[in-house]
Amino acid sequence: MKLSVLDLIPVRGDQTTAQALHASKSLVGTADRLGYTRYWVAEHHNMKSVASTSPGIELMHLGQGTERIRLGSGGVMLPNHAPLAVAEQFALLSAVYGDRIDLGIGRAPGTDPITSMAMRGHLGEGRMVDREGNQIDPVEQFPQHVMDTLALLSPEGAAVPMFGGREHRLAATPRMTAAPHVWLLGSSGYSAQLSAALGLPYVFAHHFSGHGTEAALNLYRNSFTPTAHAGQPEVSAPTTFLTVNAVVADTREEALALAEPYMFTMANLRIGAPITTLPLVGADVAEKMSAGHRELAEKMLSTWIVGTPAEAAAQLQETTARFDVDEVMIHPVAGARPEDPLDEVPGRTRTLELLAGELLG
Repeated sequence: MKLSVLDLIPVRGDQTTAQALHASKSLVGTADRLGYTRYWVAEHHNMKSVASTSPGIELMHLGQGTERIRLGSGGVMLPNHAPLAVAEQFALLSAVYGDRIDLGIGRAPGTDPITSMAMRGHLGEGRMVDREGNQIDPVEQFPQHVMDTLALLSPEGAAVPMFGGREHRLAATPRMTAAPHVWLLGSSGYSAQLSAALGLPYVFAHHFSGHGTEAALNLYRNSFTPTAHAGQPEVSAPTTFLTVNAVVADTREEALALAEPYMFTMANLRIGAPITTLPLVGADVAEKMSAGHRELAEKMLSTWIVGTPAEAAAQLQETTARFDVDEVMIHPVAGARPEDPLDEVPGRTRTLELLAGELLG
C-alpha cells in the first residue's frame, strides 16, 4: 500500500500563520523521511482554521530540504484562477523540483460565494462578462480551462487564434525539466466523468464527503478513455486513489480525544456555523461541543481512520480493498494539546509515524 499526505495547514488557538506553516514544514520533512509517496496542500479561502490558500507558493517553501516525496496541490481550484497563472506557478515548481510535482485541479471554489467572486477580481456588484455582455460562470468553463492548462504545460504550448488565420503560441515559462503530472479532484460524479473522458488520473475527496465514493470511482473506471496529452505521463488505464481523515495514537481513547477539535470544526461546517481557529484538545473543545456537534461527529467518524496503529492499519486495508485502490492519501487531523509548541504538530506527526511503522516498514 502507498500512503500519501494531504495538508490544509490548520491553524489553532492563538497560533499565527507563520507558526502553522513552520509546523507543516516539519510535517512534510517527516513524510519524506518515512517513505510517504506524495505531500499535497489544499486551497481554501476566508477560513480562520485553514492557512493553505496558495498551493503553488506554499510548495516552493515546503519542498525545501525534501529529497524524494512528490509535492502537489490537493488541489488548485481552477475557477479561481487563469489557466496561464496556474501553469506558470507549477512550471516554476517543476523547474526547481524536477519530476516530483503533481498539479491536482479542483472545480469547487474552496470558499463562500462572496470570497469566490473576490478571488476573480469582482467585489460587490461586479460580474464577469463576455464581449457581448453576457455573464460568465468560470465553473461552467472548467473543462475548457483544464484543457487550456494541459496545453500550456505541454512542450508545444497552446495555440491562440489571431486575426487573419494566424495563431500565437503561448507556453508556461520558465522552461520545465519535466511537466507537472495533472490530476483531477472531486467529491461527486462530475469530475469523475470528466477525468474519464479526458483520460486523466482522478482522486476522490473521501475525506470531505465520505459518501458517494464507490459510485464516483466506478463511474470513472467504467467510462475511462485513454487519451494522450503532450508532456503528461501515459495513462493507459484508470488511475485513482482517495483521501481519508486519520488520527492514530497509542490508544483508541487518545486518538478519539485528538480527533475532537477537527470533528467540532467539520460539524460547524455542516450546520453553517462560523468556522473559527481549531480549539485545543481537552477542556477547550469539550466546552464548545454541543450534543448536536457530537451526534454529527459520530456519523462522520464512520468514514475516518481513528485508533491504535494496528486498528488504523486494519481500517486502511479494509478501505483499500473496498474501493480497489493501492494508494490512500492521509489527511492527518489530530488536534493540539495546550502544552504543544505553537510551531509543531506532535499529534499529526505521530499519526504519520505510527502508520508508517505499521504499513511502510
